Amino acid sequence: MPDTPLPPVIHGDEPGSFPHGVLAERHPAIIRRVRDAFPYGPDVREALDALLTSCAEGVIEPLPADAHDLDRWRAWGMDGYAGRSWYEVPWLWSESYFYRLLLEAVGHFRPGPWQGLDPFRPFKLAELDAPGTDEELAALDDLEGRPVRERAQALLHGSLWGNRADLGFRLSNAGARDRAAVPALVADDSEGLWTLLAPPEAADGTLCLVADNAGRELIPDLLLAAHLLAHGRIGRVVLHVKPYPYYVSDATTADVVDALRRLAAAPGAAAGYGRRLWAAMADGTLTVRAHPFAAAPLPYERMPDDLRAEFAAATLTLVKGDLNYRRLVGDRRWPPTTPFGDVTAYFPGPVVALRTLKSDVITGLSAGTEAALTAAEGQDWRTGGTHALIQTRK
Repeated sequence: MPDTPLPPVIHGDEPGSFPHGVLAERHPAIIRRVRDAFPYGPDVREALDALLTSCAEGVIEPLPADAHDLDRWRAWGMDGYAGRSWYEVPWLWSESYFYRLLLEAVGHFRPGPWQGLDPFRPFKLAELDAPGTDEELAALDDLEGRPVRERAQALLHGSLWGNRADLGFRLSNAGARDRAAVPALVADDSEGLWTLLAPPEAADGTLCLVADNAGRELIPDLLLAAHLLAHGRIGRVVLHVKPYPYYVSDATTADVVDALRRLAAAPGAAAGYGRRLWAAMADGTLTVRAHPFAAAPLPYERMPDDLRAEFAAATLTLVKGDLNYRRLVGDRRWPPTTPFGDVTAYFPGPVVALRTLKSDVITGLSAGTEAALTAAEGQDWRTGGTHALIQTRK
């Protein structure tokens, strides 16, 4: 970055702001849905009620002394934030820590009947089995006869707009599913992406695909990966997922398996994609990576050395979704015209962001685009999930 002062980190302490609404409304709604989704016993229900009270009235509590990841969260800032209001600490940190405490409340990491169970699984499966998923998969049949470049572009945009399938977002944004997406992207450097994946140069390379949501977003991501592998755009795909349930719908390894099974069981072209992806998993051309930092409450600028080395060795890292975008550029109040290449200059290799806009942070817009969006929608264009972007830094 140039030697200019960094803008402030986003907090949730401004009433009426989008981050404040997430902390005050979305998180309590998530607790209530999780509480009702399983026949938890009194101990879990009491723990969930205590977390609900903490979110509404209390302060951030530290993890128990015997938590398996206590040292990791201390390194990530827990000691400095414990005892403070949820609204006073960086929003990215408070959001992430909320999900860790939710897993603590339901006994996800502890020996017992609920150990390892994804508390968001009923919502993910309902999304995956929705009639809309059948309609989207049926559209693959129409793509089969199209030119390869046209199919590639369609699958890229399917992956991009699949980011609207975000359960946590819809919990606090009534009508999000029904609002029409705006076809024109606020920034589009898809040509830069295709240049980086140009065969034969990239045919032996590795694509790191940093996934976001499970279900109806993960399926388009997998379809895009299958196409790139099949047509020599890349030789290997490493799918980075979360190491444990996170942000309601973020993808884990179990969600990848569910998505592959959904594809393989579908009729028509979708089943062919499913079989090819299953085979790619078996022969190692598609692998899954669940690095602990994937669920860290920190920007990617602070990634550990081993992860940095992985991204440095990749032909391209493709970063999906709103949360990953916030982590990629830093969850700050950037002027929207701040160049995307400047804020991602630290990243150790070529990187592309595919994201629908569902939070305030944004970079890389032209002055004219920002002015037109603001004139038409005020600041709602930043958070409504109806606009999207593709940004590339080579």
